[in-house]
Amino acid sequence: MNPTQRNRHAALLKATGFEDCAALTAQSTDGDIPHGRELSFAWLSGTVMTGLTSVLLMGAALYVSFEGQDTFSTAYEALQLARSEQEPIAPTDMSAKSSRMRPVAATRSDSEIIEASIRETVDGRDMIRNQPFMRIRATLATAATSLSEGVPDYDPVAILNATQPIEADAAAAEVNTDVYGAEVEGEVAVKSAAMPASFVPAKSISDQSAAEYVRSAIEATFYDDAAGPTLAYAALGPSIRDLGQTSEPNVLAGIAENVTVVPKTTVAADAQLGRAERILTVRERSSLDDVLRRNGFTEAMVVAIETTLQNVFPSTQLPAGTRLRILFGPSRTSNSLIPYRMSIYTHDASANTDVHRATVALTDKGQYVLGLAPPDIVFPEEDTEEINVANLPSVYRSIWETGRKHDLDDATIERIIGMFAYDVDMTKKIAAGDSIEILETPPDAEGRSELLYVGLTLGSTKRQLYRFMTDDGVIDFYDPNGETGKRFLNRRPLEGGGTLRSRFGYRIHPIFKSRRLHTGVDLAARTGTPIYAAGDGVIQYYKWASGYGNKIEVSHVNGYETGYGHLSRFVDGLKVGSKVRQGQVIGYVGSTGQSTGPHLHFEIKINGNLVDPLSVKLPKDNVLPQQYEAEFAQTMAQINDLMQREPAPVTVAQNQAQ
Repeated sequence: MNPTQRNRHAALLKATGFEDCAALTAQSTDGDIPHGRELSFAWLSGTVMTGLTSVLLMGAALYVSFEGQDTFSTAYEALQLARSEQEPIAPTDMSAKSSRMRPVAATRSDSEIIEASIRETVDGRDMIRNQPFMRIRATLATAATSLSEGVPDYDPVAILNATQPIEADAAAAEVNTDVYGAEVEGEVAVKSAAMPASFVPAKSISDQSAAEYVRSAIEATFYDDAAGPTLAYAALGPSIRDLGQTSEPNVLAGIAENVTVVPKTTVAADAQLGRAERILTVRERSSLDDVLRRNGFTEAMVVAIETTLQNVFPSTQLPAGTRLRILFGPSRTSNSLIPYRMSIYTHDASANTDVHRATVALTDKGQYVLGLAPPDIVFPEEDTEEINVANLPSVYRSIWETGRKHDLDDATIERIIGMFAYDVDMTKKIAAGDSIEILETPPDAEGRSELLYVGLTLGSTKRQLYRFMTDDGVIDFYDPNGETGKRFLNRRPLEGGGTLRSRFGYRIHPIFKSRRLHTGVDLAARTGTPIYAAGDGVIQYYKWASGYGNKIEVSHVNGYETGYGHLSRFVDGLKVGSKVRQGQVIGYVGSTGQSTGPHLHFEIKINGNLVDPLSVKLPKDNVLPQQYEAEFAQTMAQINDLMQREPAPVTVAQNQAQ
């Protein structure tokens, strides 16, 4: 650049505000604010550190927020619920977006002592005396709390062991449900006397009715189809799929493939547990700690709450009519709900109002502290619980939760589950309103009770099982048709039952990406999980089978066959022709053959036809001999009478706090 051009550029720079001065320098006076072209490393370092500190603080706040924390104020403010003015009874959880209020269901949890006059023989004499019975009528728990923590994993083999018939000992054989018609005081001896010869009993049926009955029976004999009953567990004739291939007119055409009916749901499969509030009434004077334990509070929680309340609510006894409001929320350490807040209201009879006495709430540090009263509500007449679909437990865990709430021992709960496990998918979620009824004898001196009856209502279906002892001293439970709930094949024959990944029917094959018939069900489990024989039978195939990988086929009676595919390995000592028993380990879960992950591919064939293992009707395993028909009918009538009786005036076990 020549001097003329340099001068021209300098003039332009000066015109825009630039000065011709010395370069920047770090030589500044310590402690003074830098001026002009001076730089201070101390001031620069302070500015940079201030910015870094701000970034770290903001980052920490955002990190905690995105980790799911939502309670960082006082206990009351953190746990307060918004509510709708249209539904004052139903506090609503506003922690998640929702287009509607969550439903509130009435709950029932009655544990009562009932008394009945029974007839028994003592030293050759017939005696009538009063006998107490324990009756439980409750809705199944709609949320899992600490009551059901630590329950054993769902295991079909354990269920088999729990449902084995009982060999009656002396105590079990003495259980008596022979209910006498009249109520008595104390014990009464019964004497038999000859009927007077002149006594003529009243007619129980008219001659005309008897004639009509005989005539209808004769007509049924002549006009009914001569063909006897048929075994209808699986269709052996042309199916709708077969008819769909015909070209004949007036013949049903079309193919019905892979059609499944499931209840409507709006909850994602991986939905997280949410909050729900339980409102209950103390029916009889009860201790606070007993009420809390029955409603999902651990021993440590009970101690902490009683310590917190000692200055504002020192009484450890809750009078009859006391109301409790318990807000439950998800635990950060387990798959269950824990009490976030508990409020106590006592009833003022003179004003007919419920007065708030105290509230405790759980802080972020896991401590219970005193809190303000939650928003006022109008208490319902019946106990209620907010239904959060994400909180609904499986049938298996709900029965455990309900049983422990009513002080049933673990062995009794396991037997109850085993009694229904063959007909009920224990891994499915319950529905609000599902219920259970139980009748048992009161605990003896050793604390042991005898189970007499269980009724389980799921949806619109009620299943009933009655205790009955045959002449050989064997006790089992039978439905009203004299059949046990046991099936001769297990539908999910592996430890834990597995997780259903693919159903029976046509699907897009996960490897070949084409539409193919899936001939069984896929039950996912860890590699090495034991696989059991679904029923007694003989092994007819025991080696590699192309896409199935390591496969076992077992032949059972009456034309039934079961298949087990993708095994990681077989059990040593078994081979083709080996006899196996139901529940015997025959192999281990793997991913051999055409498989995308470890699972058991389980099939059932009936007379060579593949059927859906989860829905096909299977024969019962045990039926009460016909010779016991009249005696069993009498036992059912007596137990039904006990289930309908009013409770005794003075109850020892009227539910403390439901």
